[in-house]
Amino acid sequence: MKIGHQLRFIVIHKQADSLFSLIADGQYRATLLGRDKWKELIGSQGSLQYNCEKEGFNVVCSRSGHSKARIGIVSENKNRCGSCDSRIGFGTEGYPDGSNTCGNEAVINPDNGDKHLKAMGYILVQ
Repeated sequence: MKIGHQLRFIVIHKQADSLFSLIADGQYRATLLGRDKWKELIGSQGSLQYNCEKEGFNVVCSRSGHSKARIGIVSENKNRCGSCDSRIGFGTEGYPDGSNTCGNEAVINPDNGDKHLKAMGYILVQ
């Protein structure tokens, strides 16, 4: 992920026939990287809410219109994963800024302040 002149990568180990097979059917597939690893993609500006922390492929909270990601993490200020207001990832959309398709969006008491950071996404598959 590239924000400004900073380019950062993380490694996601997930067995599959292809990246397409992980995301095309829309099924949620969890990863266990943790919030701090996802925030490394953003650097010191990374920000997420403290609860829910649902991560992986096709990540969606239960209420429509809120944060979701094809690859990434979403979180919210409550534990129910209903109305996620923050995310870091690739192929993202939803509240608070549906036009941010790659990067970090965070509002409503996130750990490092409100963020609206758009990024250039790079996905390398082995």
